[in-house]
Amino acid sequence: MSSVVRAGVIGYGSIGRTVANRLLAGALTGVELVAIVDTGVVANSTVPQTDLAKAIEICDVLIECAGQAVVFEHAEAVLGAGRDLVISSTGALADPDFITRLRKLPGRMLCTTGAVGGLDLLGAASDAARFDTVTVQTTKLPTSLVQPWMSDQRSAQIVETVSALTVFEGGAEEASRLFPRSLNVATAVSLAVSDRDLVQVKPVADPSAALTRHEVTARGPVGNYHFTIENLPSPENPRTSAIVPFAVLRTLGVLLGHHGVIG
Repeated sequence: MSSVVRAGVIGYGSIGRTVANRLLAGALTGVELVAIVDTGVVANSTVPQTDLAKAIEICDVLIECAGQAVVFEHAEAVLGAGRDLVISSTGALADPDFITRLRKLPGRMLCTTGAVGGLDLLGAASDAARFDTVTVQTTKLPTSLVQPWMSDQRSAQIVETVSALTVFEGGAEEASRLFPRSLNVATAVSLAVSDRDLVQVKPVADPSAALTRHEVTARGPVGNYHFTIENLPSPENPRTSAIVPFAVLRTLGVLLGHHGVIG
């Protein structure tokens, strides 16, 4: 790899656009944004829009900001070509067979922490001894939790609720599959504790939720932990938190060996 790291952004929505703009502004020294990959037309960009095959050819690292489906469809091609991959749609890795295949490929991959923190502590505690229980409760505005697979009656019930309403209760793998753009946090926690079967998830629709709240509770032989994170939703996409693109940039910095504050 040359001294200048050539980067490409996959997905030019609310997350990808911010990541691209920050890289163009010099957020990471020695990283040059050379490609944007998106299914729509990217207007007014100084960076060439390419297809994924071309991006793999010209980039050293690809930054996924496009959703779980894109990870499922393209991660193996990226990593198989020996390119590095930063994954923001962590929920795609809830599939154990899929992540096993990815780990066998020559490229490096690193998942962003996204909208949640404390994962290093949870990881250290789980290394010492398996947790007894781990739960993730995510509270969002009702419209952010409505999914295409829901019946019209269920969707209306969620949208019209006047108080906090539990939308789902179950394991992290199922939660990430059913809520692919809303519960990547669940998979991030399950990867941190190295136990996807242990983590239980409860998304809650709350019309008064001005902030997106994630409550992570873990109890085990080493200690008991409770984190509450409250993020402002992205003004462009309320299904995700405004902090996510900056978490993606920090993850990229870690992958490339940068230290200290990202400008």
